[in-house]
Amino acid sequence: MPYAEVAVNAAAPLRQTFTYRIPAPLSVVPGQAVYVPFGARTLQGIVMEVTEEAGFRAVRDIEALIDPQPMLSPAHLALARLLSDYYLAPLFDCVSLMLPAGFKRRPLALLRATERGKDVALRAGALSHGETKGAGALSHDEAERAGGLSHGETERTGALSHGEVALPESQRRVLEYVLERGEVESEELRRGLKMRGVQAAAGSLLRTGLIERSYRLARPAVTPKVVPHVRLLRPEEEVRAEVRRLRGDASSLALRRAVVLERLADEGALPRARARALGLTPAVLRDLQAEGWAAVEDVTVVRDPLSGRAYAQRPPSALMADQRAAVEAICAALEVRAGALTHGREGGAPEAVRLKPDPPSGDSVFLLHGVTGSGKTEVYLAALERAVTLGKRAIVLVPEISLTPQTVRRFGERFPGQVAVMHSELPLGEHFDMWHEVRDGRYAVVIGPRGALFAPQPDLGLVIIDEEHEWTYKQQEGSPRYHARRAAEELCQLTGAVLVLGSATPDVESHFRAQDGSYRLLELPQRLLPADGAVTPGPLPEVEVVDLRSELKAGNRSIFSRSLAGAVRRALDAGEQVMLFLNRRGTAAFVQCRDCGHVPECRQCAVALTYHLPEAALVCHYCRRRRPLPAACPQCGGGRIRQVGLGTERVEEEARLAFRGARTLRWDRDVTRGRDAHEAILARFLSHEADILIGTQMIAKGLDIPLVTLVGVISADIALHLPDFRAGERAFQLLEQVAGRAGRGPKGGRVIIQTYTPDHYAIEAAAAHDYHALYRREIEFRRRLGYPPFGRLVRLTYAHTGAAYAQGQAAMMARRLKVERDRLGLANLDVLGPSPAFVPRLRGRWRWNVVLRGNDPAAVLRDTALPRGWTADVDPVSLL
Repeated sequence: MPYAEVAVNAAAPLRQTFTYRIPAPLSVVPGQAVYVPFGARTLQGIVMEVTEEAGFRAVRDIEALIDPQPMLSPAHLALARLLSDYYLAPLFDCVSLMLPAGFKRRPLALLRATERGKDVALRAGALSHGETKGAGALSHDEAERAGGLSHGETERTGALSHGEVALPESQRRVLEYVLERGEVESEELRRGLKMRGVQAAAGSLLRTGLIERSYRLARPAVTPKVVPHVRLLRPEEEVRAEVRRLRGDASSLALRRAVVLERLADEGALPRARARALGLTPAVLRDLQAEGWAAVEDVTVVRDPLSGRAYAQRPPSALMADQRAAVEAICAALEVRAGALTHGREGGAPEAVRLKPDPPSGDSVFLLHGVTGSGKTEVYLAALERAVTLGKRAIVLVPEISLTPQTVRRFGERFPGQVAVMHSELPLGEHFDMWHEVRDGRYAVVIGPRGALFAPQPDLGLVIIDEEHEWTYKQQEGSPRYHARRAAEELCQLTGAVLVLGSATPDVESHFRAQDGSYRLLELPQRLLPADGAVTPGPLPEVEVVDLRSELKAGNRSIFSRSLAGAVRRALDAGEQVMLFLNRRGTAAFVQCRDCGHVPECRQCAVALTYHLPEAALVCHYCRRRRPLPAACPQCGGGRIRQVGLGTERVEEEARLAFRGARTLRWDRDVTRGRDAHEAILARFLSHEADILIGTQMIAKGLDIPLVTLVGVISADIALHLPDFRAGERAFQLLEQVAGRAGRGPKGGRVIIQTYTPDHYAIEAAAAHDYHALYRREIEFRRRLGYPPFGRLVRLTYAHTGAAYAQGQAAMMARRLKVERDRLGLANLDVLGPSPAFVPRLRGRWRWNVVLRGNDPAAVLRDTALPRGWTADVDPVSLL
């Protein structure tokens, strides 16, 4: 009898599979979802492997299949194992990246009263204080086990009689609550009674046999959408003739029948709700069914997030020489990979296989380094066209959900009806349907942020990661904390797909890999500008750096330098558009009492609260707690509360005052919480419903707005001096990207960067559009210190509500790791710390970090489980 190795959806952080017997006549293959017994519960699992032998004698049977069709391909099964091993993450967490939305169902603990419990509840409810208990009551020993006796003899709520006791008040209330509802989920019991000691009371009742516990899975969070349709049964010619006959009848009933039948003849079937709006009453429907004209049937409807959107097909653009060279190289690789036999781990990977720190061969991974506006998207589109011709499909990743609408439009214009979108802001039903539609091979390309990488796209031939340098491709919270670029490299190796990484400011590590041959470098060094229906090479926007120290000396206290204010007015007078960038939300970074210096902080996080004028509230940007702006200082009672620092709300307010009549629009997280908010803001600005767009990093990436001729950076210093080894690189990337939004039309463009540190190397490189100068500086700095790409990092974080306890546990872990390092002989592994996190307290928990640095720092952790409270971030994008 065969056996299955199953990744189980258990709460414990398990990196292993569990062995189950496959009972006859069940047929199970790898990738299928199954129900399996796990302790007293039934849980979900994914079959990772089918074997002929079991490693254990006592194994249990798989209970049932969830879906007869495999949910994961062999490549995705192998990828899940590799991610689990590399990122030290629970196996099912990695598997769940590739499952449809709403698949995971938590087990529910259900409580119901036993027959004896019903009898005891009945009698306990009839007893008053001091009365004796009758038959069916708890014995003295049972009461003692249930916690019903105090000091061995005094009952908490009733009197003793004949060695028996009444139920304690808390247990009586729990038992009555369970009885009233027949069956209660344990969490519902806690929420419903709202009293202390609910779980303890329930535990006592379980131990004494008055209630019993069973388990079942929660209802699915989402299911296919089924809509009743009225379907035509007779031939169209016959229906048209009947419609003509009915129109000759003057009765209202005949006219209603004619309207419905005519629409059915046009469309074949109608949702019953639409048919009802056309005049289909229950009586008319019964007549149509009885006479054999129509029938009602349930139809599964696809919830498509792009439904109703039509993009006019656009022919391919003529490519410049550099673009053609890039396309030819990528297409050659596509043809080689499409024609080659798939070897390696396509059929599944053994558990010992590990994701190697070395990247794959440069034959199939391309770094497309093109300056802003150089036509990288046209290269992507041409490569996708060739992949489709070869019978392959693609996945395109963008760094932000805000970029999805524009990217979908560009691809939809070239591949109408063949584009799917998947991201976390989609309603659960739409995400669920898109997953199944993609698995069925409905779309040529899937577009979305990092999670779209795991879409079940069959025949995968091409993966494109646009703006590959962005830190948003790294999962920052939860598990697994994967990087989409690293996962894509391995997915492409497993599927034989080609990977294209595109950026105007490549990650330093990516450029290093291109230099050493791990990636193949393709360059687009020229910006392309529209001219007479074609494109022609043009200059990058001119960059001016304004020293804000000089502005202060000149008496200018405005947030706009004299140069920026003048440039904005000239652009507005010419009917052009302006973008103002500041990477901080809110009105003021914090507020401060001018008498005692007190700064209000979040009670749960060790950060100052940010002032938001529209809400008239102080808000924590980490936990979202808020409180009103105090009229007086809570510490000294003084009334001089001062707003300090800037945010996008303040910039918008100042812009309205400084540039009277200008129409402003803001684009940050605070105004994009609703569905399609990003698309609505972009559409308004593209249609010139606003003159000035103010925003955070959301406006710095990928936007192509021809009328924008001026970009102003209100303050370049916000991220420049953070205590992180990537701070300089990150600041340069942000400045160069936002500068690239200017001058994409025929009028050219200009960028003004305001800063207090104009001589910083990142700002100097951005002002000169000199990526290579930035790269040389960064790579030398990292070579000296052993930071990536010359070494790898793992950041371990411990979080606890007790400050001293958290510090002590971090110190203990650092000592333990040093001992383990010495035992394993890992001479090149550094254990750094412990040190407090950059935000030392977050959501009520104090955080301490221990950092491992070396060639393979995860080696010291791979064979051990981290204690509770610890999280591991392998290859972190920041040490903050």
